[in-house]
Amino acid sequence: MNKIKKTFLNWEMFLLGILILEFVVFGAKNAKFLMPRVLLASVNDFIAICFIALFVTFVMITGGIDIQAASIVGFTSIIIGVGWQDGGMNIWTAAILAIIVSAVCGALSGFFIAYCGVQAMVVTLGGSFLYAGFALLVSNLSATEAYQGISGFPDDFKVISKFKLFDVIPSQLLAFAVLVVIAYILLHKTKYGRSIFLVGINQEAAEYSGINTRLVILSTYVLSAVSAALAGIMLTSYLGTAKSDLGANLTLNIITAVVLGGTLSTGGKGSVIGTALASLVIGILRFGLPLCFKVNTQYLDIPVGVLLLVVVIGRAIVSRPETAVFFKKLQKET
Repeated sequence: MNKIKKTFLNWEMFLLGILILEFVVFGAKNAKFLMPRVLLASVNDFIAICFIALFVTFVMITGGIDIQAASIVGFTSIIIGVGWQDGGMNIWTAAILAIIVSAVCGALSGFFIAYCGVQAMVVTLGGSFLYAGFALLVSNLSATEAYQGISGFPDDFKVISKFKLFDVIPSQLLAFAVLVVIAYILLHKTKYGRSIFLVGINQEAAEYSGINTRLVILSTYVLSAVSAALAGIMLTSYLGTAKSDLGANLTLNIITAVVLGGTLSTGGKGSVIGTALASLVIGILRFGLPLCFKVNTQYLDIPVGVLLLVVVIGRAIVSRPETAVFFKKLQKET
């Protein structure tokens, strides 16, 4: 009985309930929302959040934070564009180069955080400006004006975002499902994942137990950067344009998805499934509000920001000893 109760009262089930509620509310307001063609096409607008949030979860479980991932999306995109158009590279070679460069960016930030003891907020904030600046520098190497973007990519590159399984399920959703499985296995089913949790709970104790905590922390930033690179490749393929500022407004949504998914900002606790569901909740919210309630897209950060505040403040209140005492008294009275 307790096992069943625990299953149905956990945070993932709560998020699933919110997701279902969104479908009910938006579907009742506008029948177009529930059309499979329209709904599945909306995935393109928020898939980058889904990709990156999965691995930013790893970072935040260690007690860190990554706010540079959005800049790496644009950096990846412009490396692909300039490498292919102006550098004469094969499109796939340019994409692999972009992933390698992104991994180096993540490793650089991770090194300063893990081995030099610099605060993650400071390093990744600096990284967000640094990599956005590098993206602009790379775009200046192109014969195409930066504001126009680089386009005209070959069809075999575009197909990675145009393919549909059974002519219905978009490749972006398939890629997200694969990443969820990979992230889940890494975090919840391997020794490496257990090390991430131990580092977040108590880094000193993890060190004494034989875990190379610095390497574990560094590796999470590399994974986060690589996921940002994959998001950049997918967005560039879908839009058919490489731009240095691609994904510039993703940071708030990514952090909100991770926190809403149940990951503690102080580290030690988190869930891949929770983050995946929270990413979908945010994505559907950003899609449904303009379609069904005519909310201007400029104001979509407001509900996302409210979600973040509610979760953080609510969690702080619930974790207070006074709150626990209050609920125990309430339980006794009933």
